[in-house]
Amino acid sequence: MRIRTPLDIGLAIRDRRRKLKLSQAALARKAGVGRQWIVAVEHGKSRAELGLVLRILSVLKLPLTIGPDHRRLVLDDGPDPVDIDAIVNAARDDRT
Repeated sequence: MRIRTPLDIGLAIRDRRRKLKLSQAALARKAGVGRQWIVAVEHGKSRAELGLVLRILSVLKLPLTIGPDHRRLVLDDGPDPVDIDAIVNAARDDRT
C-alpha cells in the first residue's frame, strides 16, 4: 500500500488491527495510548507532525510501505555476472 496522506496511514492501521481481531481499546492498551487517539489516527487526523513527514516523503517521492514485520532481508544484487570469454569460447567450439 502506498502511503501518501494521514488517512492512508489510518486506513492501514485500521485494516491491520481488524485482521488481528483487536478492538480499538485493545490496541490502545497495547500501544500505551488512549482509545480516542486510535480513533483519531484511523480517521486520518495527523499527530506528532505526521502530515509534515508525509509531505516530505511525497516531495522526495519515497513511498512509505506498511506491512507485517519481516525478519529476513532479501538483497537483490541484480543478475549474475556474465563471463563473456566463456560465451565466445563456447561459440568458437561450436563452429569446429
